[in-house]
Amino acid sequence: MSNTIIKVENLSKRYRIGLQEKKADTFAQQLWNNFKAPIENFKRIKSLGKFEDESESIHWALKDVSFEVKQGEVLGIIGKNGAGKSTLLKILSKITEPTSGRIELNGRVAALLEVGTGFHPELTGRENIYMNGTILGMTKKEIDRKLDEIIDFSGVEKYVDTPVKFYSSGMRVRLGFSVAAHLEPEILIIDEVLAVGDYEFQQKCLGKMEDVSQKDGRTVLFVSHNMSAVKKLCTNALILKNGLLNENGITNHVVKKYLNEYRKTTREIIFSDAYMNDFIQPLKLFLESEEDIITVNDPFNICFEFVNICSDSMINLSLVISTQDDIVVFNSISNSVLLSEGKAKFKCQVPSNLLNNQIYTLRLLVVKDLRTPLLDISEVMNFEIVDGQRNIDWFGEWLGIIRPNLEWKIFN
Repeated sequence: MSNTIIKVENLSKRYRIGLQEKKADTFAQQLWNNFKAPIENFKRIKSLGKFEDESESIHWALKDVSFEVKQGEVLGIIGKNGAGKSTLLKILSKITEPTSGRIELNGRVAALLEVGTGFHPELTGRENIYMNGTILGMTKKEIDRKLDEIIDFSGVEKYVDTPVKFYSSGMRVRLGFSVAAHLEPEILIIDEVLAVGDYEFQQKCLGKMEDVSQKDGRTVLFVSHNMSAVKKLCTNALILKNGLLNENGITNHVVKKYLNEYRKTTREIIFSDAYMNDFIQPLKLFLESEEDIITVNDPFNICFEFVNICSDSMINLSLVISTQDDIVVFNSISNSVLLSEGKAKFKCQVPSNLLNNQIYTLRLLVVKDLRTPLLDISEVMNFEIVDGQRNIDWFGEWLGIIRPNLEWKIFN
């Protein structure tokens, strides 16, 4: 007997999207467009029930996606925004119907897709726990047995008899996850709503998901942009790209392919006016080195240029360098400096023989008076350190996040 609990075959989902009206270049053309408008609108109304694959108005959110999930497996689903991840979860959760293809679910499903999904705002937290449990097919006795554990895990015991409409988004996520994880579904589906919670609760959730799969033998589908969480929790992973299944296999292999393909490296970022605020206008972030390619053996500078809009401000800069797995390598903070109004530049030198040969991610934080963040951009830049010339070639891949050139003394 097969232990396959989820089977997806040639799953596709298409939507009709609105098209932007073509603008006329001349007054005569505009008159002609106005004359044709009633006819064009009539044609559009007639075609609403029809789908043509080649039509500009058709968007395939998913196209011929097939995979299987075994009982007790934790499957990570990764991909860029708009890749089709949420559409897939909504179909698996029976929230929306596929256009074509079929799915088999051999068990009860609990899904946490959006903040407060399934909660009635007028009911209290306690009443929503019973309502959600009933929807999942639990008896009142079963819910009674789990009630204290659910409330305790969520951390909202103080407000459990308050209507949910007064809850913050974080409180709703905490309660929603607690209900979904404790009411013993065979399949637990979780979108990246955990990003709303605080760090401590995120760690509790990740620990609970581990328990659910390893100890209880339940199946988890986990969508996340946090690659370290995916690698820690998931036995297998798949990549969705433009609605297509791009890769499916062992987590480490899939994550490595995803990071190499999607985190493009650069040495310079030019900021648009969208990053400007009342205090600061960022201009440029760039790496400065003697060579075009930065090797393990090269020192380099991280430079940030900006316009200080608020005069006579005490400003300092914080740089966080992380690996592709979101492991922080180091956080360097500059001294505070009193800046007058106008253009300014910060420069931080990274010494040679510090970083290993791999791709790193840079986070930028500008702070005023040591307490007011003026600018905070995560993953503002991905840059690569490459291997220099080696005298010996038998090491293979050099392990470690950093690669310091330490002083050795050898005695005989």
